[in-house]
Parts: sequence; C-alpha cells; structure tokens
Amino acid sequence: MATTTTSSSLLALPSFRSNCNQRPSFRVRAQISGDKATSVEPVNGSVPVSKLPNPNGSEVNGKVKFQREDEIELLWDDGYGSKSVKDYFAAAREILKKPDGGPPRWFSPVDCGQPIKDAPTLFFLPGMDGTGMGLVPHQIALGKAFHVWCLHIPVHDRTPFQGLLKIVEDVLRQEHATRPNKPIYLVGDSFGGCMALAVAARNPSIDLVLILVNPATSFERSPLQPLLPILEMVPEELHFTIPYALSFIMGDPIKMASIGIDNQLPAGIKLNKLREKLTNSMLPLLSELGGIIPRETLLWKLKLLRSGAAYTNSRIHAVEAEVLLLVSGKDRMLPSQEESKRLHGLLKNCTVRCFKENGHTLLLEDSLSLLTVIKGTCKYRRSRRYDFASDFLPPSKGELDFALQELLRFLRNAVSSVFLSTMEDGRIVKGLAGVPDEGPVLLVGYHMLMGLELGPMSEAFIKEKNILFRGMAHPILYAETDSTKEFGYMDWIKVFGAYPVTATNLFKLLSSKSHVLLYPGGAREALHNRGEQYKLIWPDQQEFVRMAARFGATIVPFGTVGEDDIAELVLDYNDLMKIPFLSNYISEVTRDTKEFKLRDESSGEVANQQLYLPGVLPKIPGRFYYLFGKPIHTKGRPELVKDKEAAKLVYLEAKEEVEKCIAYLLKKREEDPYRSVVDRLSYSLTHLPENDVPSFEP
Repeated sequence: MATTTTSSSLLALPSFRSNCNQRPSFRVRAQISGDKATSVEPVNGSVPVSKLPNPNGSEVNGKVKFQREDEIELLWDDGYGSKSVKDYFAAAREILKKPDGGPPRWFSPVDCGQPIKDAPTLFFLPGMDGTGMGLVPHQIALGKAFHVWCLHIPVHDRTPFQGLLKIVEDVLRQEHATRPNKPIYLVGDSFGGCMALAVAARNPSIDLVLILVNPATSFERSPLQPLLPILEMVPEELHFTIPYALSFIMGDPIKMASIGIDNQLPAGIKLNKLREKLTNSMLPLLSELGGIIPRETLLWKLKLLRSGAAYTNSRIHAVEAEVLLLVSGKDRMLPSQEESKRLHGLLKNCTVRCFKENGHTLLLEDSLSLLTVIKGTCKYRRSRRYDFASDFLPPSKGELDFALQELLRFLRNAVSSVFLSTMEDGRIVKGLAGVPDEGPVLLVGYHMLMGLELGPMSEAFIKEKNILFRGMAHPILYAETDSTKEFGYMDWIKVFGAYPVTATNLFKLLSSKSHVLLYPGGAREALHNRGEQYKLIWPDQQEFVRMAARFGATIVPFGTVGEDDIAELVLDYNDLMKIPFLSNYISEVTRDTKEFKLRDESSGEVANQQLYLPGVLPKIPGRFYYLFGKPIHTKGRPELVKDKEAAKLVYLEAKEEVEKCIAYLLKKREEDPYRSVVDRLSYSLTHLPENDVPSFEP
C-alpha cells in the first residue's frame, strides 16, 4: 500500500483549492497502482492537472489507476464492515501529523475509487472534529456511486461560520457550472448539517440533495448546555479528560466496536470479539480525542457551533433542497429525535429515518451502510428527477446477506421453498432452468397473502440465475409523511428493486431488457378475503400483454402455494370494516394513495386498492412451492400490440397457465414427505447442512 498523507490516501482537487490564500504545508500523494505512489507537491496552493491520475483509467506514468465502470454488478462488494472507528482514528492521526492553521481544504479518499458513469458529486461536511474522515466506514460503497470529496478543517484553523459557507459555496457553484444538470449531494454530520442547510438556503437555484446526520440545529436545546461554561474553567493539563468523557456522550462505544462483527456468530464468540475490540482497540483510541480537538480548538468549535446553529435556523425557511434526515434514538448530545419532527414540518421536501439504537456518531457506529439508506429511500439520482429504471443500483453482497439473515431468516427456515419450472418442451424440472436468462422477461402470477412469496423467490433468482427481478409495489410504500419512521422492510424492498406499479415504469424496465415481476391481481389479490386463497382476481383488460409485445418480452406465468400452510386468515377486509375505529384507521392510511391513478381503466373488485393488515393465526409452518409455467413468446408477433382480441387470447392463455400451475402444486404437495417443518427438522438433524431438504419428484 502506498505511503500517503492519510491512511486512505489523498487525491488533490486543483480547482477546489481556489479558496486557499496560502500555500498548504502538507504534501498530496496520488496512488497510481500496486505498492508505488507518486508524490505531488502543491504549487502556489494547487496541484497541476497534468500530475493527477486520469479519471477515466488511462495510463499515468505507464500505469492504470482506475477503470471506470458503466454500471454496478449484482452482489458487488460494498466494503461495509471492512473499515471501522479504528480506521477513523488512524486516518485522523495521519492527517493531523503536521498541524497547520488552515485554510480548510478538500480531499478525496483513494478508497472511494472511480465511480460509475454519470455519477453525481458528493461533498462531506464534517462535525466538530473537522478531520473530514467521518465517512471512513462508508467510503468504498459511496465511491462506486459518487465522486466523493471531503472537507478538512485543520485543528488550528479559525475560519468563522460564514467563511466556511463561502468555501463550500465556491465549490458547489463551480461544480454546478461544470455539470448543471446533475444533482449535488451534501452530507452534513452534526455541525456539518448546519453548514449544509445554510448553504442550501443561500443557493436555492442549485439542485441539491442534503443528507443530514443528527444536524446541530438543535444545539441551543442540547442537554450539555449547563456543562459548557465549566469547560472554559478546566485547566490545560486536565483537558485530556474532557474529550474522553464527551466521547461516551457523543457516541456508543459498543455500537462503534460492533462494525465488522458478524451478527450470525454464536453469542459467546460474538461477545468475545466485541470484548477484544473494546479493550484492545476502542477504549484506548478514545484517549486520542484530546489530540484531535485540543482545548482552544474545542472552545472555538463550541462558539462556532452556537453561531452556526443560530445562523442556519434564521434562514431555514428558504431551503428548497431535497432533504434526507437521519437521526439517532440514543443521541445524548443533541435532542435529535425532537429536532427531526421540527425540521420535517419546516422543510418542504424532507424524508426522515430514525435509528433508535444509535448514538450521536451515527456514521461511525454499527447500523447500515449510508449508500444502502440512500438507495432504500430512493434518494440516489443522476439527473433532475429520480428514475426507477436508470437510477437503480443493484444490491451488494453485504445487503443480500443482511436481508437474508436479519429480515427473512425465520421465513426462509420455516417454509424451505421448493422451485420448479417448465422447459420449452413442456417438461417440469427442479429449479429455474425453464425461466429465460435473457431479458426482457415479464413474470406474471398469483400474489399470495401479504406477498409472503416475494422474499424466497427473489433469493432463488439471485442465487441460481444471478438475476434480480424488478418487482412492482403499491405506491403507498413511497409516501413519506412520518417523522419517526425507521429504516425497515419497506425500504429494503426498494433496495432490492421494487418500483411503483405504473405503465411508465413498466415501459422503462422492459425497454432496458430487465426481468420484471407483475401481479395483475395487485393488492386486491394479496389482501384477499376468507375463502379466496388461490383464486386469481385479475382485471378484464389485457394490461400487460401489449406492453410485453412492444418489446418482444417473454411472458412467464407462475403459480405459488403455501399460504394456507403457514397462517389462517380469520379477519379480512369486510370483517375489519365493521369495527369502527379500525375502519377509520384503514381509510386514513389509504388516503395518501388517492393521488396515484391505479387501474384507472379497471372496474369492479380488482380496482379496489384499500390496504389493511389482515387478522391471521399462525400455523405450524408447512412449505412454499413455486412452479413457473411454459414461457409465452411475444417476439415476432407485432399484431399483439394493436390487435386487442389477439392480445386478449394471450392474456387468457397466461391466466390459464397460472391456474394450472397452482392446481399442479396443490396436488403434488400431498406427495411431499417433508411438507411439515417437523419432518424437515428431523431430516436436517441427520444430514449435512449443505444438503437441501428433498421434496416430491416433478
């Protein structure tokens, strides 16, 4: 690894050094490849362009540093968990080896690498520490999706708040002038959140996306306010105790030490690893905070924080930017949860996600990758408007592992899904071999109660075929009205490709040759009434056939059974609407969906999209079964686009095939000796873990 000015390496940004009025005292090193590095000495406060690595991966001194990627591959390595707070302290130590009085400057961590084509730019504005290293655990992932630049405010720098705003504004305006149609991201951590909001208020014409992490706009209501006057009276020789004590207030050492520890390890091993990290790494490192924030710097930063919060709050009404607000439930430094409610009401376009088990230093604690949160809240875009097709980034391996182990673990183990598919010659085989590998492919089928079939089905396509299908979702999942919402299941289905079911989105996805999942029965089928299990509740119109034919997509009908083996529906929509307070609640919840035109050409019960949570009684789990029918080809059949009668025949063919698949599975599951979870557990105890539990022969 190259020797660099920080543990991550630094890349100079020549044009961004226009704010510097003096020659920096540190050297900038750009890693070229392998164990070799090229040192670049700043000249008059900037680095010559010719000395920097070529961003397109061209040769530099005979070596290629980066190779730009057009798109991110499925199950890519996002690096989350490979870096922790230990790496943050190591990076801070390196950058503070040669302390100077400023001015503030920008750097790009080499860990970020080269982003995908047309990636937007992300600027990180640090908190009280000012090092700019707060993204260390997230650098690898963010570097795939953004051009990442971090602001470093030297320890002895005394630039006032408005001076810092000008430094950030100069960079934003230059970036906006260079790429006027691209959004610019500002990630503001604590004090940096104040800077981000203030800059947005002063630059309403620039397309900004603000990601605020426990912003310090609530500093005047901080529970530490009574203690602040005491800090000024602490003698210099005892100052080292102050940052050490504050570290336990600012963040959760246990959550910091938990980054990189596999949650699936046995409890004893996990606790041992956590203890080792706490005693050998975490707690000794906290004593270094005194060097990062010396006494005079701490007092200056507190004054800066107070003036910055007041300045920002006086102008917050002018913010037009899109805002993602991330707050911690155990923030002991600021009343972040209360502040999230205030900001959500003041800001015009604000989405909130709460992390109830985290402290103030959210970005350095064990929670989720920042890029995962950005994707799950649909905030990643490369143009003026978010596009569900072109702006989608596929899930990483870490995201898949988290989803399978933390979200779907019980369901996966309980239902032990069986997958079958139909070949072109009509043979039914185990697995998904009958589903075409090449898109566009339109999967249409039966929607089980509450969509329970989705998780195991998505896992099977990813693991067996390396394909992520894009599934439709009700638009209510995209409504953002809650200021206390946690990052949960509804966000994770967006990470894994869910899109609002509209004709425009279906058009875009099929045109990009994707595998697309569509349920003609929609929410009405997934939330069916008692006695309607395995009944197709499809509209009369051939909604999807003509769209599929327009792109020559292959239609694959499929059936699923198993909902009656895992739960019994005891209270359906009709039952719940007879209970006064529940009927009012259901009407209130679905009120926000009226702005969406769902099935505006449909009539009857399928057009009824009221959403509710049915009353169910769990059973001793049975098993889920999936059968993908014989593919229906629309390529070379242009008459389907305009001839409604011809399209209707294909529509009825697909519907009949789904019904046949369901009937086949209901009959064949009776032959499965391991349909009951009890029998499957018995089998697992006598066989190796890698052996899948068998089922009936197709």
